[in-house]
Amino acid sequence: MHIPVMPAEALSLLAIRPDGVYLDATAGLGGHTALIAQQLTTGVVIANDRDGQSLEMARQNLAEWPARVRFHQGAFGTLAGAVREAGFEKLDGILADLGVSRYQLTEPGRGFSFMADGPLDMRMDQTTGMTAADLVNYSNETTLADLIFGFGEERRARKLARAIVRARPIRSTLHLADVVLRAAPRTGRLHPATKTFMALRMAVNDESGELDRLLQIGPELLKPGGRMVAISFMSLDDRKVKERFKALGRDGRANILTKHPLQPSEEEASQNPASRSAKLRALEMK
Repeated sequence: MHIPVMPAEALSLLAIRPDGVYLDATAGLGGHTALIAQQLTTGVVIANDRDGQSLEMARQNLAEWPARVRFHQGAFGTLAGAVREAGFEKLDGILADLGVSRYQLTEPGRGFSFMADGPLDMRMDQTTGMTAADLVNYSNETTLADLIFGFGEERRARKLARAIVRARPIRSTLHLADVVLRAAPRTGRLHPATKTFMALRMAVNDESGELDRLLQIGPELLKPGGRMVAISFMSLDDRKVKERFKALGRDGRANILTKHPLQPSEEEASQNPASRSAKLRALEMK
């Protein structure tokens, strides 16, 4: 099973009640969901994810608690409907781990990574929407440069976009990585294609817009005293969480429970390197 990030901190701040109703907005393979389910008696946790394959594996991993876990596949914009479908109006807590799951990154057929060759897909929900191949092969050069710079914070975005357009058609993940590497040779530890792949993934899945929707919808789904815990891995995401939580605090609608973001302990970072960049923020609705 996927190793959940900052599990003790997340569960402590959720302050789980055995009879409460919770939502794991990004269930993945069910790591955090299992930890919540273990603390429930008559309560329920809704496991939501956009990725149907991940959710199917979560069902298997969470089979021990059939009465405590409900499943829902959908983007963040569908969460209000997911709560109603489960038979509830409001929640006691929401957890959102905004990282990409290790399964997605390590499965070549999903096209998220250049560590192995695969189709340039990158969709979290493979039943709908454009693929990364559509983006790199049919977007104009300016659009490509703007998204690589905006989402990937890649200063060589224009140069890379020009190289990608000249190399079309881009056939696979390794083909794209090679095009980027030729245009921008490695100068440090980070592979030159890392930021480009991240930017394409964010664009394909509208991750920025999805996070905006979560931050609008999530707090509205919480009961008074309900808590929301968000774990971010990128500065762009953490900034959005911080600003939304601050706005709710200024409006007198919530108490911010984390004056500064919590980060993994040195022990966790060494045991689970994927957690190193994590930042956790939490609030409680009034």
